[in-house]
Amino acid sequence: MKTYLYFFPFLLFFSSITIHAQKIGLDQELNEIAMEKAVFYKVVLKNDPAVSYFYKSGNIFRKLTYIEGEIEGKFSEFYKTGELKTTGRYKNNLQEGVWKTYTKKGTIKEKGKYTKGKKVGVWKTFYKN
Repeated sequence: MKTYLYFFPFLLFFSSITIHAQKIGLDQELNEIAMEKAVFYKVVLKNDPAVSYFYKSGNIFRKLTYIEGEIEGKFSEFYKTGELKTTGRYKNNLQEGVWKTYTKKGTIKEKGKYTKGKKVGVWKTFYKN
């Protein structure tokens, strides 16, 4: 009997939490469309700046954060099969800092730097050989 009493407050707390998630259909250019015609969809949680985009199959496509309508912070994109494809950061809605593109096997395919949304410096492309 005592075991149940210890867990009861936790059950009340967690049962009172409601998650307000909205699933929105997207076309190839990530414009909003009806779910039945969607190629992708995004999940938006109320009061959460993070947005996750998914392939229609349910696999993750892209993760990013919007702050006051602009992309800000870490960016990740994935292949249709789930492997990491691209990583980087955004600042004031522009690509910033080091960006990397990976092969499906996880090796670096391309690496370079952005400043205010423009490629700068030397960009390296890595080949299989």
